[in-house]
Amino acid sequence: MTTDTLFDLAIIGAGINGAGIARDASGRGLSVVILDAGDIGGATSSASTKLIHGGLRYLEHYAFGLVRKALAEREVLLDIAPHITWPQAFVLPHAPGMRPEWLLRLGTLIYDNLARREVVPGSQRIDLRGERAGRALSSDYRTALRYWDGWVDDARLVVENLKDAAARGATVLPRCPVQRAARVDGLWQLSLADGRTITARRLINAAGPWAEDVARRVMGVNDAPPLRLVQGSHIITRRVHLGRDAFMLQQPDGRIIFVIPYERDYSLIGTTEADVANPEDAAVSDGEVAYLLAAANRYLARPLTPDDVVHKFVGVRPLVLESGKATKETTRDYRLVEHHGLDAMTIVGGKITTYRVLAEAVMARIAPRTRRWTADAPLPGGAVERRRGEHGQAAFARWLSQLQASQPDYDPKLIRRLAMTIGAPTAELLAQGLGRNLGGVFEAELDYFRRAEWATTAADVLWRRTKLGLHLDAAARGEVARWFGEQPDDGADIPAGHRFARPAA
Repeated sequence: MTTDTLFDLAIIGAGINGAGIARDASGRGLSVVILDAGDIGGATSSASTKLIHGGLRYLEHYAFGLVRKALAEREVLLDIAPHITWPQAFVLPHAPGMRPEWLLRLGTLIYDNLARREVVPGSQRIDLRGERAGRALSSDYRTALRYWDGWVDDARLVVENLKDAAARGATVLPRCPVQRAARVDGLWQLSLADGRTITARRLINAAGPWAEDVARRVMGVNDAPPLRLVQGSHIITRRVHLGRDAFMLQQPDGRIIFVIPYERDYSLIGTTEADVANPEDAAVSDGEVAYLLAAANRYLARPLTPDDVVHKFVGVRPLVLESGKATKETTRDYRLVEHHGLDAMTIVGGKITTYRVLAEAVMARIAPRTRRWTADAPLPGGAVERRRGEHGQAAFARWLSQLQASQPDYDPKLIRRLAMTIGAPTAELLAQGLGRNLGGVFEAELDYFRRAEWATTAADVLWRRTKLGLHLDAAARGEVARWFGEQPDDGADIPAGHRFARPAA
């Protein structure tokens, strides 16, 4: 890239919203550059609860439009990204003294019917005494509802969108802080920390928790609405049960927490909600860990202890500030704020489930004569052969089975791990050979992440491109660090949440 390159669109912030916009705009023929001060998807977009869902609890606040939109998107994402998504069952036990069973059943019935379902089953009432899921719960809980949503590898969803954007001509620049964005002769000039200058016709601020700061400090505008920054902490523990069900657990304070099967051997428990003044202040507190453990232990037959916590991470959700509303009542919908006369826009709020429709809404404003296309176009890892009318989930399952059968020299579990990480490129990676085994990760994988996915550190690979940081021992993590030219303690052992606090511009 030369300093005199003129782009149609510059995007500050390579989280899921920025990545989705970059992909959509590139596919419509716009020249795009997207920048981030840190790793792509390195902040909120790799620290979510990993769900693509309508938000069953949002029905209590009558957010039917948001829930309907998100439920429709749930089906789209399951189709276009089948290698990193799947339908996920949730068991919602009836707890005496909390929401009555009839209300829960009404809510799940509405949830089932707000949008078309193709691969996500409907809900049902279950007797926990005859269900495998019931073995994980105290015998005090006898009935529950099972409903369905979707699971996603959030960090990889960002990577997949940017890989597609790059394949369509976009320039992706992680670890390139923008120091100043100014209007010069009717164009935007972005001054980067490394001394380069980028010129663009239009600028989009998709900096997530830093969006208000970027608008004021970098762009020099004062009309971006204030944000409510909400810290959400998660813990990863030993697996609480061997079944495939997740749990949605009501709490006496009116909140809910999720307990979700995670990375085969673990359970993901979250999330908390606490206001935080600055993204850099986010950290998992001992009190939040205690809260999450207590919340789960109200239901579990075998209580968790602090010794069962193997990992923790925190993300900051940038919510639209709504005066007088509690955190759980604050909308998760997005807002597009145009800075009139400046060919610039700031993205406020949003959730990972609706990133693609957010991108479409942006394009409807800045390129209204172009056509929508992303709903029917699989992301790169999900671009496997499909039979006529076949859903992405079925096509990927068939493709994976065939790949395992065609590669008898490789462990089927290894093939599955690779396929459910990078998807379709797995076939070529296996054909070329994986190289040296560094203790559970192969040199060819590391080379792929560096060459094709902008990974430059061990932490990028161990905690975002994959979750191998949970599975590899200290020696293997050290080998990965050395492969990237780092000392073994440079960051390979640092959880993603502890690397969250970095400015997005």
